[in-house]
Amino acid sequence: MIDLSKFSYGITSSVVTSLALIVGLDGITNPKMSIIGALLLIAVADNISDSLGIHIYRESQSSNSKNNIKIYTFSNFLTRLSVTSLFVLLVVFLPIEYAISSSIIIGLSLLSVLSYLIAVNQKANPYSQIFQHVGVAIVVLITSHFVGQTIINIFKKP
Repeated sequence: MIDLSKFSYGITSSVVTSLALIVGLDGITNPKMSIIGALLLIAVADNISDSLGIHIYRESQSSNSKNNIKIYTFSNFLTRLSVTSLFVLLVVFLPIEYAISSSIIIGLSLLSVLSYLIAVNQKANPYSQIFQHVGVAIVVLITSHFVGQTIINIFKKP
């Protein structure tokens, strides 16, 4: 049995944050450069911030050993870096329309597989878990798209 807690936060956070950014920045003048730059910032700065947050949270739980805390921190960092790097590669090597579509499909698929594995481990209804988790991610994507479009419209040069 795989301990999914080592990867679940990193996959979920990376997928939802990266996809929201990709969808939100799609309509700007040079979306490829902006999306790549923003994804790389997320891959480093936000990733380190979240990994530190998980590290401190796990330390605050008295039942965790120091070695266990380091494993969770490191696995979260590597998971987020890997998933975000995958999205960067898609944006670098594909036309922007295909990169966005591919990122959404791959990201929601990763989230679905993770949700399924968690549900199976917890002996819960996998379809309910998938629907719930992917549904929240889709709401974030739709919101990000509209926020991005609103910002573009507000600051668009006449």
